[in-house]
Amino acid sequence: MSATAAGRAAVPFEDAVRRYEPVIGLETHVELGTASKMFCGCPVTFGAAPNSAVCPVCLGLPGSLPVINRAAIEYTIRIGLALNCTIASWCRFARKNYFYPDMQKNYQISQYDEPLCTDGWLEVEAGGRRWRVGIERVHLEEDTGKSLHVGGVTGRIHGADYSLVDYNRAGIPLVEVVTRPIAGAGALAPAVARAYVTELRDLMRSLGVSDVRMDQGSLRCDVNTSVAPAGAPWGTRTETKNVNSLRSVERAVRYEIERQAGVLDAGSRVIQETRHFHEDTGMTTPGRSKEEAQDYRYFPEPDLVPVAPPPEWIAEIRAALPELPAARRARLQALWGLPDADMAALRNAGALDLMERTVAAGAPPGQARNWWLAELARRANEAGTDLTALPVTPEQVARVIELVASGALTHRLARQVIDGVLAGEGSPDEVVAARGLAVVGGQAALAAAVDEAIAANPDVAAKVREGKLAAAGVLVGAVMRATGGRADAARARDLILERLAG
Repeated sequence: MSATAAGRAAVPFEDAVRRYEPVIGLETHVELGTASKMFCGCPVTFGAAPNSAVCPVCLGLPGSLPVINRAAIEYTIRIGLALNCTIASWCRFARKNYFYPDMQKNYQISQYDEPLCTDGWLEVEAGGRRWRVGIERVHLEEDTGKSLHVGGVTGRIHGADYSLVDYNRAGIPLVEVVTRPIAGAGALAPAVARAYVTELRDLMRSLGVSDVRMDQGSLRCDVNTSVAPAGAPWGTRTETKNVNSLRSVERAVRYEIERQAGVLDAGSRVIQETRHFHEDTGMTTPGRSKEEAQDYRYFPEPDLVPVAPPPEWIAEIRAALPELPAARRARLQALWGLPDADMAALRNAGALDLMERTVAAGAPPGQARNWWLAELARRANEAGTDLTALPVTPEQVARVIELVASGALTHRLARQVIDGVLAGEGSPDEVVAARGLAVVGGQAALAAAVDEAIAANPDVAAKVREGKLAAAGVLVGAVMRATGGRADAARARDLILERLAG
């Protein structure tokens, strides 16, 4: 049983959700994949030299004036429509005032009481149920810079020797998707949170508005959690900031439920604050007291005109929306004839796109599913990487499947071919040729290997003649050894039984 930062014991999860009702909410920040920043012409880049993609506007220098990025507005409308939101006919930006070193102007240009998109929803699946998560708002703002704390052991400012700030990220268009409170999930609350962020990530990717790389910070999630006794008013929420993986979203909700239950059991009160999630321990620790809206002293941004997207433009964007993830999954599942469990496994493994390309290259769906979820998933796990990072293409996997179907390869040889492709030895056909992996061809060559196996194992052959057909497996094994595993085992067995019949 873990301990809270205050030293009180956290309550085991099952006990916590039995006695307390969790309520969660998620604020997901998505960096848009526009060519330039939100209010200036600086390029949107990742990994560039520190402070190399900046200008007077995104540095907030005196006298500089922002100009709204039309593409960012279009992307945000696209997101809002996909989330079933109402698109505002008129909205404007505001100044959100606060000081951090990475916020060089001492304020952030954001949207407050007049966001671009409101009142939507997104359906997700978790725990065998469908959940309609309400979307309160989708608003557009500029991202902040990035602080780097050098020294110490935590990577945070406390204990650091000094700090550096990179403003390349400052000013990148950032969409914030805010859910309504999600109540009634009980023990499924962590799974619902993960399912929501997963579906939202897939939606953003399908819309082409962001690469949603959580490892690079282009998708970040703030997780709000509260607990209260069943039937009581909702409890005080905490906000776990900048959670950067799907697994961590689930773990952060779970831990906060356990921790807050422990605080309430001890007769104390939960403090409204931001918290940090620690990947290594799965725990959260206090950050700072949580501000309310009035603390930010919002007021309309005087340097920007209001945004009033014409109805015909919104209609044009709606008409150009691509097939959304849920509809695509339903279509592919029906097309492939796969059960729900297989589709869930493909999605969880990140193999849906790989599977679709493999089938498009000519592979039967069932065999494509088996290769990606069994053999190749095992290789990815052994390499500690994702399926998409394996150096093998869906087209190459389809070719291996084709070679097996034609009889040119056995399944055992096919696995060796995949080994060669993953090792960079070329295409499947090149690996087959270089390693000499083709199935022993011709009836004469196979017949010779069978005759040798029978002659070398007379006792076993006698058992087969007596009707003990299971003993034929020993002879098949001898044939496979003699041919270096390149014989077709089924054909070899048939030929053995034919030779020893009667």
